Amino acid sequence: MILVTGGTGLVGAHLLLHLIESRSIGTEKVRAIYRSVASMEKTKSLFSIYKKESLFDQIEWIQADITEVPSLEIAFQNIDTVYHCAALISFDPKDEDILRKTNIEGTANIVNFCIAYGIKKMCFVSSIATLGDLLPHEKFITEETEWNPEKYHNDYAISKYGAEMEIWRGQQEGLEVIIVNPGVILGPGFREQGSGQLFMKVKNGLKFYTLGSTGFVAVTDVTRIAHQLMKSEIKNERFTLIAENSVFRDILNTMAYSLGVQRPEIHAKPFFIEILWRLDWFVSNIFQQKRKLSQATARASYSKNIYSNEKIKDRLKTDFIDVHQYIKDISKL
Repeated sequence: MILVTGGTGLVGAHLLLHLIESRSIGTEKVRAIYRSVASMEKTKSLFSIYKKESLFDQIEWIQADITEVPSLEIAFQNIDTVYHCAALISFDPKDEDILRKTNIEGTANIVNFCIAYGIKKMCFVSSIATLGDLLPHEKFITEETEWNPEKYHNDYAISKYGAEMEIWRGQQEGLEVIIVNPGVILGPGFREQGSGQLFMKVKNGLKFYTLGSTGFVAVTDVTRIAHQLMKSEIKNERFTLIAENSVFRDILNTMAYSLGVQRPEIHAKPFFIEILWRLDWFVSNIFQQKRKLSQATARASYSKNIYSNEKIKDRLKTDFIDVHQYIKDISKL
């Protein structure tokens, strides 16, 4: 039986759909954990978007929390393989403690259960945020680029890096593991989190764009490749999953075109962005509000990072969906 953590998030929900659809070539049962009925309904809604409501009932749901050890006891009964997708995504410095508890401590708990229950293989969905820092002579960030602890990293990146250390600890103790490091993940549904927020901001009339760049990937590519890696003989390796490196302006323009709204027209230069995040910090502290623009998000918006996907393309002989066409396709769902 397969266990999926984070089945009520963008990646986990799509992974559940992919695994259930793939059962035509196998009979493995799929189990997922959820924290609340409301969160589980988000996954059900995603299945409805794809008109696959009937497949939702084929998932065995267990109420559990990766940070609460007793609740995981039942979830791990009769499990062979694990996909660990659960994570907290936040770039608000105020969330440092809960980021560490969820992403590091929660992952440590999953690893410990995998070892205790003799799990055959585990896949961890990490992030390109944990990949290393480019040296002056390097052009691309790869799986081999070294993490520099002396450079600035936001709390989210640090928590995911710490989670990866727990995965490698498990590997040293005999657990077979796969780590995938997706770029910015695009997908339908879940508009209140991750890249879904970008869609909503553009739809609501976003005026500003930046010229930073990063790697983007369709959520269906992430789930498909993760499944392929788990079914393969490949183990104890990590893989960067990006379809292409794109400038934020180009991604926003494609979203605007697909949604039939005006595209962002004002270039928010780095100096302007630096002023904005400081102003946001001041306002959030005065009025005790949630941060809308953290330092990490601001600087990521104009940073130019280029990632290589050559390793996964070579190992699986796979290709990726064009992200701009994918944006157009999912905008119709």
